[in-house]
Amino acid sequence: MKISIEPGALSILTAVSDFLAGQKLKSYLVGGFIRDSLLGRDTADIDIALAADTLEVAPKIANALRGKFVLLDKENRVCRVVVADRKAPSGGRWQLDFTSFEGSIEQDLSRRDFTIDSIAIDLEEVTKDDVALIDPFGGRADLKNGVIRVVAETAFEADAARLLRAVRLSAELGFILDKQTEALVKSQCHLIADVAGERLREELLRLLAVPHPERFLPYLDELGLITALFPELAGAKGVEQPKEHSWNVFDHSLQTVIAVDFLLHQGSWEYGGDKVLAVAPWSEALAEHFTQEVGSGSSQRALLKLAALLHDVSKPETKAVGEDGRTHFLGHDKLGAAAAANILERLRFSGKEVKLVEVMIKYHMRPGQMSQEGLPTQRAIYRYFRDCGEAGIDILFLSLADHLATRGPNLNMAGWREHARMVEYVLEKHFEQQRLVVPAKLVDGHDLINIFGLKPGPGMGEILEAVREAQASGELATREEALDYIRERLATEKSLC
Repeated sequence: MKISIEPGALSILTAVSDFLAGQKLKSYLVGGFIRDSLLGRDTADIDIALAADTLEVAPKIANALRGKFVLLDKENRVCRVVVADRKAPSGGRWQLDFTSFEGSIEQDLSRRDFTIDSIAIDLEEVTKDDVALIDPFGGRADLKNGVIRVVAETAFEADAARLLRAVRLSAELGFILDKQTEALVKSQCHLIADVAGERLREELLRLLAVPHPERFLPYLDELGLITALFPELAGAKGVEQPKEHSWNVFDHSLQTVIAVDFLLHQGSWEYGGDKVLAVAPWSEALAEHFTQEVGSGSSQRALLKLAALLHDVSKPETKAVGEDGRTHFLGHDKLGAAAAANILERLRFSGKEVKLVEVMIKYHMRPGQMSQEGLPTQRAIYRYFRDCGEAGIDILFLSLADHLATRGPNLNMAGWREHARMVEYVLEKHFEQQRLVVPAKLVDGHDLINIFGLKPGPGMGEILEAVREAQASGELATREEALDYIRERLATEKSLC
């Protein structure tokens, strides 16, 4: 049959085929690339099964393609070759994953995960107009019917990362799990605890990249995979909250993820929809912010959704009823930040990714504390972004999502408009402050030493920070004003001594 392969992919596959043919090595195009090609979906991920030791061959292919070799799984001989190409469908690179096999290709396909991924093509045939599909398990029929089906009942026992992959593929493709596969996931979800953190991170990030979490997040929980992946969240199930909350702690956490994607124009919200979204801040600059890459495979948007899922992870352990009869969760933000950091480290997220999520959770209540009445002051806004750093914008949106996921069907539109207006105002002033502070540095440490005779130390840092804060607040605009400000400050400090 004819299979449509994008020209850039065809070029790189031809190069790999020629190299392997020169080495007299048999190879097959397998898995997701064929699946996506048959569905008419662009993909930069290419899977190749090789009748040889990939640990020996893949580095040579990387050299031939001027790519980067990455060892994914030494025990199972799984390697990756990454080739930079700005024409690639996503990320500006092709990812070629190589696996070794012995015996026939049919035997290799029988050990794969799902029927729709157990289709192969002889790599030497990819340039032909008519290629022969090797499809021993009816994968093409399941593609047509929109079904995710395991090849064998032992699929998850052989590789428990497939548990998460089943739901991810279902979410990406809009497919359903067949009944037998669904039952297997439910009965074996606990096996995911034994999967290497790096592999879980990759699957989790791909799942978080899928829009409309309202369509699959509750199902992920129904299958038992959320608490299997994050056992720290198990204690949140059924933990009731004060009367203003529409959901218990666990369900509120899921709803916060859904609300995040809604506010980022990637999902829907059942309670108010367009009317709610119309007053929330949005711009091209914000859209660009949330698509920025943070680490390999992660974006600001994906990490914000992860922070939303984990932001109340420590509420169960901090729940207490005060003398006033009200339920409190004192310290859950700071404890939750530490717990989330441990979770992400277990899943082998990078230090930068861990820190970003940790800060989001630590300060997720801060937007509501910026002003007791009316809009926050310029100084309060400056201090907020000084403390929250790169997570400042994300935390503002987390606070909005938290609001929606608290009130749910009982949302008060007046209160929502007030919150949304506050966030919009803070963002406006922040961007103004960036323009004020970043281009012009009014004074520096040399000025403090040469003009005022100060000695290097913490005191100098405090003065310089105070100048930046006053500049960001619009109180100082020139070097002369900054110097006068410092003179007054030093005179006041001297008079108090």
